[in-house]
Amino acid sequence: MKLTTREKSALFMEGVVTVILLLMLNLALLVLIVQAIESNPGLRDGIFIIKRSVVLGPNHFQLWSWENLFIGLMLVADALVVWWRLIRRYRQMQLRHIIDELHYIANGHFDHRIPFRVSGDVQRVVDSVNALVDSVINSMNEERAIEKSKDELITNVSHDIRTPLTSIIGYLGLIEDKQYHSEDDLLKYTHTAFLKSKQMKSLVDDLFEYTKVRQTDTPLSLTNINLAAMLEQLGASFELEAQKKGMTIGAENSSETMMMEADPEKLVRVFNNLVSNALKYGDGGKHINLVANQLSPTELEVRVTNDGPKIPKESLNMIFERFYRVEESRSKETGGTGLGLAIAQSIVALHGGYIYVESDDALTSFVIHLPVKHDQPLAIPQRLKTPGTVS
Repeated sequence: MKLTTREKSALFMEGVVTVILLLMLNLALLVLIVQAIESNPGLRDGIFIIKRSVVLGPNHFQLWSWENLFIGLMLVADALVVWWRLIRRYRQMQLRHIIDELHYIANGHFDHRIPFRVSGDVQRVVDSVNALVDSVINSMNEERAIEKSKDELITNVSHDIRTPLTSIIGYLGLIEDKQYHSEDDLLKYTHTAFLKSKQMKSLVDDLFEYTKVRQTDTPLSLTNINLAAMLEQLGASFELEAQKKGMTIGAENSSETMMMEADPEKLVRVFNNLVSNALKYGDGGKHINLVANQLSPTELEVRVTNDGPKIPKESLNMIFERFYRVEESRSKETGGTGLGLAIAQSIVALHGGYIYVESDDALTSFVIHLPVKHDQPLAIPQRLKTPGTVS
């Protein structure tokens, strides 16, 4: 830490004043001792005898002047006192600088940090203060992000509900005002209103499911399941739908028996969402594969892959965000609620695992890592700890 010119001057003046006071004190003590010795012949003779009897070094050096010895000792003591006073004063200045920096930060300059380095325990205080400010700023940013996310949630829900609701009100209004020409028109209007109502129900159901699985204390109905058998059954259930899309779906497992603790209903929801996405957005693709591997006695991996269009790189980091849909696929035919992947991510997290996506020109793979035992959650790799995915 650099001192200002004023602080250096103050430190110098304090050193000078301290030296003068100590010299005056030394002189006073010396005068008092000399007077005491001169007024006491017995003390004077005793000091003389001690000087004659004290011999120092191989050359038998004798102390002929007790005053010189006293003055030397006092000078050493004075130097120690001056050093202690200056160090104490310097640390007070350091503390004043730290307090000024704290006041500056507290006045709203949250991007500022205490910039200087000091020695000893004071540096630990400086590091702790900087760490505390960083923590507070991170908390404030997270709070702002949560508020922004809530606002976006309300906006997206309002938009996605208003669109089908407007159609429902419009067609029912035509019926109410008898603005139809035939029974076919009437049936067409009611059928459209029915489809839009189902679309609204799907959104509300997904939103309810999303809010439920986002809660960390959501209860799971845990049971021992055979993951390999579950994927085989899942592939079979989507086989007819895949054929209609001109695609094949299959399951590949490294072992016929892959037991784990899980909530089967919620885990099936994850795989249903991923396979449904592959069917919706995998235009031009021919194959969907469910591949399960036992990575270790405590960890399982499931890959849901398809050979459809590559997910744009700019979408990879947002694909698990609620209401996000890849722009090229945002159409009436395929556009869902945008909550499927967010729900899948939350359910996987409830099971103590994690999910990410990889996409290139050949394959798009949603990769899920799950613990065999629910009470042994997996550590998320460092590369996945920031929001987003890997490519």
